[in-house]
Amino acid sequence: MAKIKAVLFDLDNTLIDFMRMKTESSNAAIQAMIDAGLNVKEEKARKILFDLFKEYGIEDQTIFQKFLEKTIKKIDYRILSNGIASYRRVQAGFLFPYPHVRATLVKLKEKGIKLGIVSDAPRMRAWLRLAEMNMTHYFDVVITLDDTGLLKPNKMPFEKAINELKIAPKEILFVGDNPERDIIGARKAGMKTCLAKYGQKFFSGKVKADFEVNDVNELLKVVG
Repeated sequence: MAKIKAVLFDLDNTLIDFMRMKTESSNAAIQAMIDAGLNVKEEKARKILFDLFKEYGIEDQTIFQKFLEKTIKKIDYRILSNGIASYRRVQAGFLFPYPHVRATLVKLKEKGIKLGIVSDAPRMRAWLRLAEMNMTHYFDVVITLDDTGLLKPNKMPFEKAINELKIAPKEILFVGDNPERDIIGARKAGMKTCLAKYGQKFFSGKVKADFEVNDVNELLKVVG
């Protein structure tokens, strides 16, 4: 295998325990909206909201408006504002990296390896998540949805990262939790691939990565 000169990461569920944050924040928003007058049972409300996430995407910025239109057929701004405010309060408390992420990034940089991110998140959201965890300084390149307008597994986001790093694809390792998006997309661009099993929420028996890790610090052996 060619020597690894750069490691690129997916962001959510690879560096950040994103689904835990999303679940806790969304539950808090539902409770706050019910307290503000939403006449829907909590369990039913939770199912409706997460069905909407599946339909419109986990990053949809008007998801609570869609939720209210679905449940009470109108946008009640008293209810909406309480939900969003509660969501934001809880989000900040649950936005943190997986264990060993910081130490692993430091050790990779000490080896002279370039680091980067290729994320489907909008640019400002991706950078804010990194800033809130004090992690912006680790990365040489950050590619987001706004940079290409295309979602993984399209190879264009990966190729933009390659162009900015100016490193051959075969010398880049991509680490992600989603086989269908991260592994397939990185492979299309010619990169080596690694499945972050510790954050994996989507499973595919058909897609195999070159490597698998159960803890992010195992990357140190992979690039060894």
